[in-house]
Amino acid sequence: MVADLVYDFFPHVIISLLVILFVHLSRRSRRSGVKTPCPQSYPIVGNLIGFLRNRHRFHDWVCDMLSTTPSLTLQVNGFLGLSHGICTADPTNLHHLLRSNFPNYIKGQRYTSVLHELLGRGIFNSDGHIWSSQRKIASYEFNTKSLRTFIADTVKSQLSRSLIPHLLSASDAGETIDLQQVLRKFGFDNICNVAFGVDPGLLRSNSKDSNNLLFVHAFDLAVEHVSHRFMSPLPAVWKIQRFFNIGNERKYKQAIEIVNQFAMDIIISKETQIDHAQSNEDLLSRFMVSSWDMGFNDEERRKFVRDIIISFVLAGKDSTATALTWFFWLLAGHPRCRDLVHKEFSTVMASSHYIHPTNLTFDDLKNLHYLHAALSESMRLFPPVPINSRLTVDHDKLPDGTYVGKGWFADYSAYAMGRMERLWGSDCREFKPERWLDNDGVFQAVDQFKYPVFHGGFRMCLGKEMAYLQMKSVVVGIMYEFEVEVIGGGGTPERMVAPPYTLSLLLGMKNGLRVRLKKLQHY
Repeated sequence: MVADLVYDFFPHVIISLLVILFVHLSRRSRRSGVKTPCPQSYPIVGNLIGFLRNRHRFHDWVCDMLSTTPSLTLQVNGFLGLSHGICTADPTNLHHLLRSNFPNYIKGQRYTSVLHELLGRGIFNSDGHIWSSQRKIASYEFNTKSLRTFIADTVKSQLSRSLIPHLLSASDAGETIDLQQVLRKFGFDNICNVAFGVDPGLLRSNSKDSNNLLFVHAFDLAVEHVSHRFMSPLPAVWKIQRFFNIGNERKYKQAIEIVNQFAMDIIISKETQIDHAQSNEDLLSRFMVSSWDMGFNDEERRKFVRDIIISFVLAGKDSTATALTWFFWLLAGHPRCRDLVHKEFSTVMASSHYIHPTNLTFDDLKNLHYLHAALSESMRLFPPVPINSRLTVDHDKLPDGTYVGKGWFADYSAYAMGRMERLWGSDCREFKPERWLDNDGVFQAVDQFKYPVFHGGFRMCLGKEMAYLQMKSVVVGIMYEFEVEVIGGGGTPERMVAPPYTLSLLLGMKNGLRVRLKKLQHY
């Protein structure tokens, strides 16, 4: 009898709870006055079904929905109403988020909890005074001529000592290689040199330093894991695993221990070098000197410097490699653009009587306007960081009238913005470097809130100019030495169907970029 009553009663309880939840969510929406559309959202599950169906093409899905909204802004509802937010591709809204009402849009718990073990309270994972003090130090250092010179020299050295010899070896053997993977290894070697003054030597076959290689593998595992955390539709799952130290969370914890030990060993070693007045131009040494007067004890200072440096390693590790991968794919399908890039740097080299691209100076590279335009155009279509997020401190209304509730997330999609006809015109899906040049062929930047590839406002990327310097150096170095044949062809004007991308912090090419290199002859 009791069992029968329970059997009859239980479905009614479930239905009643679902109705109550639906009414609650509906009233909450009406109270908020939200008029912003929320495509593909359903009671109880929110946008979860749409997300799961479009997970493989997430950024295009977001782009499709944003392009059909009146104000390039949409509302997002989480599973069971556990989260709410908005996503925008409106430059005016971005200006509001990143500058005019900057204090109300922070990294917040949604962001920092995912990255805390890896980045601690570093500049990319902090807010308020902690962020502003690090930003001040970093801004000063990135604007010094000595650091720019050090970075330029490091890139040239890595090109001549590791990247070009590695590619020459593959060319001589007639091998096809994954250019994306090669560029990632080069980027990691380069950023470790810039940040730590340490060369992991991933591209040199004779590199067998076990500590460096262990750090590389641990760092890669950690970045991959936090990417999965970010894109998880049910964050409670990884949080439970972290609490019980099981599954992938256990592997992640072990990787973080390796990263921390590697960083601390280098920091302690640098302290000895600084005490002995040895000259060090890497970022670690610079930040350590800047931290002496901040009132830290030794342990606090080391943790402070560790968090800053690991943040910059994360930012520089794969970002330029990702941008360059898409660039070479696009260039392969646009031979006219490829020839113009080659002609431009060849003309500069000839006029300066340089016999090799490593002789190009910082100013020479800066004046490669067509190459700058081509790289910018490539990143417009394939931004290394495709989407970014903030958390609201208090209720707000965006310039387009969109309501944003307290504790909501506020996302902006650089990927979608680069594909918005209302922002870039009817040819927005085409690769046209000329859109960045004036009548004299001089590069013309656009508003940072229309082109947030390097973010914008008070958190504008400090390494923007250094990233362009590195990318130009790599492009010139490779194109001077080789003809790059993309297996399967590149993105042509008639067929701009891109290879699948990874659902990660960065917009990596999912299966890499297979290329064959043919050595060019210079007489």
